Amino acid sequence: MKLNELHVKLIAAARKHPPGEHVPYAFEQRIMSRLSARPAPNVWALWCRPLWQAAISCVAITALCGLWAYSNRPSTDGADNFSQVFEAAVLAPIGEHIEDAW
Repeated sequence: MKLNELHVKLIAAARKHPPGEHVPYAFEQRIMSRLSARPAPNVWALWCRPLWQAAISCVAITALCGLWAYSNRPSTDGADNFSQVFEAAVLAPIGEHIEDAW
């Protein structure tokens, strides 16, 4: 139930019964102060919401990168082997060369 609706209902109920000796004024003030006070924020909820949002976006980016890598696979029809091309690229600066790598 919303706080404003509860406040309106309590005020309406209080207007039906005029103040008397059966309900002390201090008790009424304590109840009204509790209704108007805001609850303390949940620290775990404040931390968990951004973490879940970050986790969801990271999973989405990972899935998109995986799909992109899967769709851009090199063909296996006898073309250059990736390991040979990688070795040629890594070993080229030190003077070694693997023949037929390119």
